[in-house]
Amino acid sequence: MSNRPTPAFVGASYFAMSVGIVAYLIGLWNSEMQLNERGYYFTVLMYALFSAVSLQKSVRDKSEGVRVTDVYYGLCWVSLILAVLLLVIGLFNADLLLSEKGFYGMAFSLSLFGAIAVQKNTRDIAMPARSSDDRLNR
Repeated sequence: MSNRPTPAFVGASYFAMSVGIVAYLIGLWNSEMQLNERGYYFTVLMYALFSAVSLQKSVRDKSEGVRVTDVYYGLCWVSLILAVLLLVIGLFNADLLLSEKGFYGMAFSLSLFGAIAVQKNTRDIAMPARSSDDRLNR
């Protein structure tokens, strides 16, 4: 039995991440926001993607017995929560239609989900296959 993800799941993960990021960026490009507002939302997306991938890696490391400092683990959680809060607060205060706010929220969420899934798949593919005896003895 292999821990490797199926090609369909790998493809779906890359597709979800790509669709989320591209839709979010197209929405920013076509928006009537000022450049500083666009920069804010772009930075929040990039910060959230990095935070989500970093948190996923830290959680996975801890579950596999790899040492992760409590400070770094806590910072990962704080960063992801802060990135999501920054988006929520920004959208709450933005002069946008409710449908536009929903669009940015959904594209943001899809981007984060896809980034986490891609990181998981990348790690699963990179890990050598273990026999069932090795998994039972862990």
